Amino acid sequence: MWEYKKYLEYPANIRRQDPEFASLVITQFGGPDGELSASLRYISQMYTMPIPEAKATLNDIGTEELAHFEIVGTLVYKLVKGIPADVLRESGFAPHYVQHGRANYPTDASGVPFVAAYFQSHEDPIASITEDLAAEQKARATYENLIDMTNDPAIIDTLSFLREREVVHFQRFGEVLDLLYDYMENPEHRDK
Repeated sequence: MWEYKKYLEYPANIRRQDPEFASLVITQFGGPDGELSASLRYISQMYTMPIPEAKATLNDIGTEELAHFEIVGTLVYKLVKGIPADVLRESGFAPHYVQHGRANYPTDASGVPFVAAYFQSHEDPIASITEDLAAEQKARATYENLIDMTNDPAIIDTLSFLREREVVHFQRFGEVLDLLYDYMENPEHRDK
């Protein structure tokens, strides 16, 4: 099923290490509006979608979100790689370091570990896709807030790419919602 190519969907470059920023951007690794939540949400929801276009869109976007999870994880790793413990002690990354060292672990920016309660999967396809639209907007807003918190042009470039993908996902989910309404309102489609 997978052919792993040893490069990221988009580069995760940094100009300098920054454990303070790592403690913020990690929210897109394991926070409620982050990439892990999105991926698990969409892949879980696809099974009960009544039309193939909805299943395909959720599968495509869900797997792309895993690639974004990898990009964010790479950013976090590079931002703290090799930084001595005494330097980390003075940064916002210190609580993470105490529990996990420099290893990636899915948490939000406050250190709250990822929990499945961050997302919902519902049999009602309209409810699920509506949640997905909101999730993409929250992720977009979080990326914009993160961009406001750094002056590293390389990080801004990566975060801008991820932000743009949230916009595209929102548009694709809007298209799916229209298809679902058409399907639900036209019983003759359901008989095929």
